[in-house]
Amino acid sequence: MFKVYILYSETKNKYYVGYTHDTITERIRKHNSNHKGFTGGIGDWEMKYSEIFETNKEAINREKQIKGWKSKKLIEKLIAK
Repeated sequence: MFKVYILYSETKNKYYVGYTHDTITERIRKHNSNHKGFTGGIGDWEMKYSEIFETNKEAINREKQIKGWKSKKLIEKLIAK
């Protein structure tokens, strides 16, 4: 199973959209670890939303769709459902 997920950091006041085949718990742990990159070094990323897909292709397409919105309001509307 593949998952598309949305994380939120209160410190950055930003959302992060990604996809994984790992468990959500493991993916959040990796994002909250001290590493280089957008999510690294913050440590307060929280899961706000996720969807499950049967194929990698479906998950990638959905991730691209959400990232393509480039809109915090649309992401918050999705999370609120």
